[in-house]
Amino acid sequence: MTRKVFTKLLGLFVLLLAFQTAVMEIVFRGLAQRRAEETLHRIGWEVFWSGIIALLVALPVAAWIAVRIMARLHGLVDFARRIAGGELSARLHSPDADELSEMETALNQTAERIGQSFAEIESRRQELAAMLNSMQEAVVAVTAEGHVRWSNAVMQRVAGTEIRAGRPLAHAVRDPDLLACVKGALESGEVRSGRASSLAPGRVFEVNAAPLPSGGALAVLHDVTRIEAAERLRRDFIANVSHELRTPLTSIQGYVETLLEEPGSISEMNRDFLGVIQKSARRMSRLTEDLLALAGVESPDYKLALQPMRACALLQDAIESLGGIVADAGLELESAGAPDAQVMADPDAMNQVFGNLVENAVKYGRSGGKLRLGARSTDGAVEFWVQDFGPGIASEHIERIFERFYRVDKARSREMGGTGLGLAIVKHVVQAHGGRVRAESELGSGATFYFTLPLTA
Repeated sequence: MTRKVFTKLLGLFVLLLAFQTAVMEIVFRGLAQRRAEETLHRIGWEVFWSGIIALLVALPVAAWIAVRIMARLHGLVDFARRIAGGELSARLHSPDADELSEMETALNQTAERIGQSFAEIESRRQELAAMLNSMQEAVVAVTAEGHVRWSNAVMQRVAGTEIRAGRPLAHAVRDPDLLACVKGALESGEVRSGRASSLAPGRVFEVNAAPLPSGGALAVLHDVTRIEAAERLRRDFIANVSHELRTPLTSIQGYVETLLEEPGSISEMNRDFLGVIQKSARRMSRLTEDLLALAGVESPDYKLALQPMRACALLQDAIESLGGIVADAGLELESAGAPDAQVMADPDAMNQVFGNLVENAVKYGRSGGKLRLGARSTDGAVEFWVQDFGPGIASEHIERIFERFYRVDKARSREMGGTGLGLAIVKHVVQAHGGRVRAESELGSGATFYFTLPLTA
């Protein structure tokens, strides 16, 4: 387009020169017809004035054309500035049908498309804002510098103060756990989770902070106050009921054992009945003990007496203390060895973990003929395992095997007297140590239960 305008101006200049040449030709023809006695000086002056007349005629025409072109170019610049300033309704109007008109038409079409795009973006933004405001969760987005980018109405209510965009999140929110999650997501670029209990009085929130592709982070707060209260009520109820059941069950077992120890005082049939009562009382007593243990490890007040222990010594203690149980079941206990690394562990809690895992393996892996215990070093931790060679566990049960009261074979578990709480207790105790649990199994190839303990600093 610029080349076309330049060509147009150059053509105008050539026309001006041609016009001046034509005027000079007319003048010289007139001079040729004059008298020969006129002097050359007079001829020169006539040529000079003829050139001046030609320029005086051509210059206004050129100036008028140049002014029109410059005015249209200034209009283009003003149009571009208005579009850059956000006035997307601005348009160019030109009655001429030339190259500049084609460019003006193209710019008008571009401005119209930009306006449509911005209108669509604004509509989607309003829809997203309405959707986020209708959520029950509190949502806040921050920039890479930690300044508030946006927050929904729930977040404003929860914070109890106005959260202004552009201000640091720490000025409006004083909860350290929420700020730590957001900071962790900004620095690491990974999702961070936590619990905020001081954001609003008497309310507890689960916090999930995730990095945004464009920079910054998005934090979502889910109110779990009622869930926490219901969970606390459940734990208190289980603990109270278990305590209340423990005393009568102990009395029942004591009286039954006393009656059974008296020779000839009762008939054989009554002795069988007492044996059934004793078995049921022991099962109930075991259930209450497991319920108390689970309520204890799930409680926020659960504390561990952590101390540095060598992994090999921890494994050896488990083998020595549980060897009798395995031998009484007619199984062979093997050791796969353990590293000499130090881990942080509570000895009593570890006895409970190994005891539950070995008891589970004895019940369900008895057909394999042996059990194997071992440990190995992993990244920043030591992984222990208890392996049996029984019938194994189907893959659909692996993910739920550590849930409370979950049983793969309910009929078999009732026959063997299991409570369905042993593996749940193992999971909570290991998680309290900062470790994790998992299970691997194939049908017909036995099952292996793993748990990790972190190394000492």
